[in-house]
Amino acid sequence: MKRILMLTLLTSMLFGCRNGEKIITLGVEEFAKVVEQDAVRLIDVRTPQEYAEGHIAGAENIDVKDSLFADHIKGIEGKVAVYCRGGRRSLKAAEMLTKQGCTVYNLDGGILAWQKAGKTIVQ
Repeated sequence: MKRILMLTLLTSMLFGCRNGEKIITLGVEEFAKVVEQDAVRLIDVRTPQEYAEGHIAGAENIDVKDSLFADHIKGIEGKVAVYCRGGRRSLKAAEMLTKQGCTVYNLDGGILAWQKAGKTIVQ
């Protein structure tokens, strides 16, 4: 019984659904496939300085720590892929985006995991 409860809790954390809105946390390979799709908007939620040091090709930078972050993401809809350095800030951004009705793909482990897996970044 404990196993079922833990599995249910883990599933709800990974695929947090609220009224059809969801956050899907993916490993590097799955995330890479998602961001290749034309219909997915890729957002790096780190600071502009971190973004300038290297980011995933095609990513736009919207800093989740910016006091105007909520204003910057207004109007974003559909499928969105987000990442940060290690995965915490992007989850915060993902929660805000799901409240707008977006389906959000979150990179587990952030850009650190991306680089560790040998994926390229651009400056």
